[in-house]
Amino acid sequence: QVQLVESGGGLVQAGDSLRLSCAASGRTFSSVGMGWFRQAPGKEREFVAAISRSGTVTYYGDSVRGRFTISRDNARNTVSLQMNTLRPEDTAVYYCAAKASSDSYYNRRGYDYWGQGTQVTVSS
Repeated sequence: QVQLVESGGGLVQAGDSLRLSCAASGRTFSSVGMGWFRQAPGKEREFVAAISRSGTVTYYGDSVRGRFTISRDNARNTVSLQMNTLRPEDTAVYYCAAKASSDSYYNRRGYDYWGQGTQVTVSS
């Protein structure tokens, strides 16, 4: 089991930056891949970014590549998402997720554990 708790969401203006954090507990953190997804009202949950167990490989969705950066600290059992140049279309609930399997990082169904989500609202 892995418990995930997100923090750092809030209301910002377009062009601002925000940093989300996810604290993990339970299973050995370095044994799971980590990802961030988001879900806007009326839309499906969308892949945002992911990072491998060791932190050496990262993956990004097309809409955030170049603006968002995912990182992890295996010593502190945390994963972060630095979001720069935010846009109104980035508004969503952001979820942290952990995967123990070798399934694709892009597929939300490959993730075994989910946090409760944190709201990010970007005003224009």
